[in-house]
Parts: sequence; C-alpha cells; structure tokens
Amino acid sequence: MSLPASIAPALSGALAARGYTALTSVQTAVLAPEAEGADLLVSAQTGSGKTVAFGMAIAPTLLDGAERFGAARAPLALVIAPTRELALQVRRELEWLYADTGGRIASCVGGMDIRTERRALEQGAHIVVGTPGRLRDHITRNALDMSSLRAVVLDEADEMLDLGFREDLEFILGEAPEDRRTLLFSATVPKPIALLAKRFQRNALRISAANEKEQHGDISYQAMVVQPRERENAIINTLLLFDAQNTIIFCSTREAVKHLTSRLSNRGFSVVSLSGELSQAERTNALQSMRDGRARVCVATDVAARGIDLPNLDLVIHADLPTNPETLLHRSGRTGRAGRKGTCVLVVPYSRRRSAERLLQMAKLEAVTVSAPGIAAIQKRNRERILQDPALSEAPGEDELELIQELQALYTPEQIAAAYLRREIAARPAPEELSDAPVRPLDGGRQSSERTGRPNRPERGDNEGRFEKFDGGGVWFSLSIGRKQRADPRWLLPMICKAGDVTKREVGSIRILETETHFEITASKAGEYLANLRERGSGEKGVTIRPVADGAAPGASAPRPPKTSSQERFEPKAKTWKKKDDSAKAYRSDKPAKAKKPR
Repeated sequence: MSLPASIAPALSGALAARGYTALTSVQTAVLAPEAEGADLLVSAQTGSGKTVAFGMAIAPTLLDGAERFGAARAPLALVIAPTRELALQVRRELEWLYADTGGRIASCVGGMDIRTERRALEQGAHIVVGTPGRLRDHITRNALDMSSLRAVVLDEADEMLDLGFREDLEFILGEAPEDRRTLLFSATVPKPIALLAKRFQRNALRISAANEKEQHGDISYQAMVVQPRERENAIINTLLLFDAQNTIIFCSTREAVKHLTSRLSNRGFSVVSLSGELSQAERTNALQSMRDGRARVCVATDVAARGIDLPNLDLVIHADLPTNPETLLHRSGRTGRAGRKGTCVLVVPYSRRRSAERLLQMAKLEAVTVSAPGIAAIQKRNRERILQDPALSEAPGEDELELIQELQALYTPEQIAAAYLRREIAARPAPEELSDAPVRPLDGGRQSSERTGRPNRPERGDNEGRFEKFDGGGVWFSLSIGRKQRADPRWLLPMICKAGDVTKREVGSIRILETETHFEITASKAGEYLANLRERGSGEKGVTIRPVADGAAPGASAPRPPKTSSQERFEPKAKTWKKKDDSAKAYRSDKPAKAKKPR
C-alpha cells in the first residue's frame, strides 16, 4: 500500500525510508480534506502514532507550499508535552520526519541547562518542543519569540491538566498569535479538556481515533497469581520465560524500584531503573541503554507510564498493581504499539485477587489467569530456543573453516556440542524455585497452565484473609506506630504483610500500645520475616519494625508483651476491640473508631 499523496513530499520520503507502508487511523484522520488548515481536537491513545500524525498535519501550514524551510528565525510551531521524556521523544520523532525539509528543532524542558536552551533559541529554530513550565519561563524572559507561530500542538493534554499545568497552558496559548492553528491531542476528552478547547480553538474538528479496547487489541493480558513472598521470584522467572528484547517492570514506589533493580542486577540481568528521583541525565542514559541494547530490562515508577516509546518493547510487567484503570492502560500501552504485538503480565498476590478483578473490569480488559512459570517450564523454553537458534543453520564462513577443522581434530562432536550447550545455559540467569501453589482464574477471566509446566487446581479460598491466633507459637515484633499515631489494624495489617512478604494467615495477634504496636508472626516464618526486614526495612518512610525481644534468635519465640493498663487489643478471630482499664470494666464494639493512616 502506498502512502497518501496529501503528505508533504519531503515527509513522504522520510516515512518511506523508515519503512512506513500504511498509516494508523489517527494519521489517516488528520490528513482528511476537512482537516486541512483546521484546528483539531483529537482523542487517541498512546502508541497510535500521534506524534507522526501531528507532524504531518502541521507540515503544510509550516512549509506554506515550499519543499524546504528557509533560514531559522523565530519558531513557526510550538509542541507542548507534559514530561521531559515525552518532549525529548517528540523532538527525536520530528527530527527524522522533518530531516529532508532542513528543519531545525529545539527543545526546552525542565532539568536541562536553561542557558544552552536560550542560545539555541537565539540561533533560531523552526519548531520548539517543550514542557509547560520551562516554556513559560522562556516566554517571560523574552527568550522565546511567539510572534511568528503558525501552529501550537498540545500533546497528552489530559495529563498536563492532571499534573496542574492549566495555568501555564493558558498563559502560553494566550501569548500565541490568534490566527495560529491549535491541535489538541488527548487520550480522552473530559469536561476540562472540552472547556480548554472551546476557549482556545476555533471551530475545532473533532477526531476520535480507535477506542481503548481496539488500541489494546495487540496486547495479550495475563494475571499471574502468586504467593506474596514469591512475587520477585515470579518476576525473575517471567523474564526468563519470555526472554523479551525489551521489558518494562512497573513498581509503585521509588524504594521498590531500587530494591527490584538491585535484585535483578545481582541475578545477572542487564537492568536500568527509571524514577522521579533520578536526574534528567540519568533518566536519559537509562532510556538510551534500552534503545541501544546495553540493557534489556527497565524497572520504573509511573513516571515512565506516559509517552515513553522504546523499540522492540514486547513485555510489560506490573510488579505492583496500578491504583486505577487509567494507569493500567497507560502502563500497558508501552507495548503493542503501531501494530506490534505485546504481552502484559499483572503479578497478583493472593490477597489482591479481588483488587485485580475490579481493576481489569473497570479497564474493560480480559486477562488469562496463569501460574508463575516454574523451573521445568523455563528449561523447556530454553531447550526450544537452543534447538531453534538460527546460528545453527548458517553455513560456516571461509575464515572459520580452519578453526572448525582444528576443533574437529581435537574433540568429538559430542564434546563440541556439550561446550556450546554449557555456554548457552551459563549465559542465562538460573530460574527460581516456586511452590506448587493452586491457582483459579480471576472472575471474568480465563485460565491457562500452558507455561507453568504444572496443572492448575482450584484455589482454597474459603479461609482467605483469615487471621490466625498462635497459641504461644509465634514471634513478637514491634512496629513504631501506636495509638498516638491513630494506628488501626485495618491498615497496619497490609503494611505488616508487605514488609516481610507474609500472608494474613501468618500474622497473629496485633496489640496497639501508646506509641508502638506489637504483632505476632508464626514461628515458621519469623526468621524469613526478620531477614526481609534487615534487607529492605519496613518499606514505609519513618516506620521501623524490630523483634520485641532484642537479640532473640530468628525464629525463636519471643515472650508476649505484658498487658498494661488502658491497653487496646485487637482479637483477629473475633474481629472486635477490647479495652481494659484499672477498674476491670470492659466494652466491645463491632465498629471501631475511624482512623487515618499517617502520611
């Protein structure tokens, strides 16, 4: 299929050189006759090719009938993006798209040297790409001349409003010439976006690209149900099973990113991290490592969920479940882009099954429920890769024949094959051992045991979420939050479980004191719990967890903390509160006072 004739000739050649033979739905829509020269309000998901779409859409306006730009002076177009990464990515896309036009493209983003940007603007640019805050800064300092603008593009407009850039956007659009074209791209068009369009656009043509379900039609979703303490082992085995060229793993916090990056690096994976605490240079280097093949795994917070486009990204893993369906779609949208197939794996601890079901239902997605891949499944996949290695079917080169003959003279074919096999196995990290946990499909999902190497059995869910009382067989720990900080077992329990990778069943009594809380861990898990604490702490800023009996051997039962006057106890099985005072009077309530978790 040939490209449409309505594309500017210089851009058409660049598209052909990049291998474009057909356009996506949003790219086709912006080239329609009725869209020519008009303001556009476009709803399109990430991965739909919208950067190339608005690049093609504004080209006739900027070139004004010419095939190449003249000398660069004040910018003719301004592209506004919500994040540094997206802005720099847009610049790279426009650079190759406009390469044959002689176009000069400058970027103005937070975190970069503002003096270098100012010099680039003084030297002249045809297109400027930037983030709202930095662009406003340049405008107020008279470094960015807006007088010659012919087009303004707002990319990911909904995200910019979510991030609080409304005032900056209104200022920038107010400074632009009134006769400019305004192209507004957004994943959805909620009321704030519609109001922004009504105020700053003139009779905008509304374009709605493929809906979310179609946009994610090239992504297969898997819900991998695991025991909480085996979450990281499951992630390691998933990486080994898929052996994707590029993978992104999403975590909910910076601390989780640092911990998982360290774990994967120690296991032999080429991994980089991406989070808000990194400098712009570090984030740029991390992404470049993924692009040039020096790294194959990126562990990231949601800072990477929008706008990041990595080539050959075939796998997305949600190490922590996203908090809402929008984040799930944006994270997952890093793969399955521009017609390429992708896989998205949600790692679901047993205790978060219901949350995962609701999340997928709200996102209108269906996931196949799978077990975490075991050692046998990974060994089978490695065997297939080795036997199907294309290098085995290639004819030897003339410069290789002499050495091959020497090898054949010294060693038997079995010895040569064994050496090759050992090298191939040693080049991959060893898989982790996982328990043969039963798995049943999430509500509304389907079940598959294809990759696990073991059958699926119904999950024993009758006692899920029950508290257990250990009759003297548990180990007591102390957590540095008490009544004074409005401690409540309803949010303490998840914190306790996450800190040491245990389930609710392995937590016994919880006793809330004035300034601390004592809780009981079953003796069989206490040693592992303590080791996890020593490795990464409580996982919450300002919160510490330690054994009640200092110096007690891990796994040894510590004495129960003595009861004190005015001590509150939470009896898990009864799910009631008891309070005992000096007068020995007691009360029971099925509705404890509502408390807020301290920030």
